[in-house]
Amino acid sequence: MVSKNESGKRNTEKASRIRGFELELNKEKLTRIDRLVKNYEQKVSSRLDEEYETSTKLSDRIADKVAAFGGSWTFIIIFGLFLFLWILINTLPFAFLHFDSKPFILLNLLLSFIAAFQAPIIMMSQNRQAARDKHEAIIDFAINYKAEQETDDMHTHLHQMEAEIKEIKQMLITMQQSGGEKTEEN
Repeated sequence: MVSKNESGKRNTEKASRIRGFELELNKEKLTRIDRLVKNYEQKVSSRLDEEYETSTKLSDRIADKVAAFGGSWTFIIIFGLFLFLWILINTLPFAFLHFDSKPFILLNLLLSFIAAFQAPIIMMSQNRQAARDKHEAIIDFAINYKAEQETDDMHTHLHQMEAEIKEIKQMLITMQQSGGEKTEEN
């Protein structure tokens, strides 16, 4: 009877082979592959960052940073604390500074001002991101199309090879049959 450890070892041995090839992938090779993939991803990411820095204007980068901060938990927490302190300072009776009494008209004006400027900035950033995503989708499509063409070419080549192998087999069979007939005649 096979123990669980032995069957686990067999499964990891099977998993460490590349299907269709007789290549063994030990931990060292897997680590190397992971390192190569990570290195490649870092190069691509840094190249995209460089391209972004050179192709966008300063105002666009500022809008992107404002949008990133405006859509973060840091902004929500800081802004929540700001609102809480504003209301607390203006409602506590023992607070010495009441600059915006209930119904907090100045606070409403400030919130409207922030919303009026933050929303278009976020939309500009989203439009730029949509254009960037569209550009990347076009590149992905081109890569996928090229890969599909190469796959079709390989299929065509394989079919030609199969036809040639069939032809060779047929020739061998006829040669064997004709060679067999000659040996029977002698």
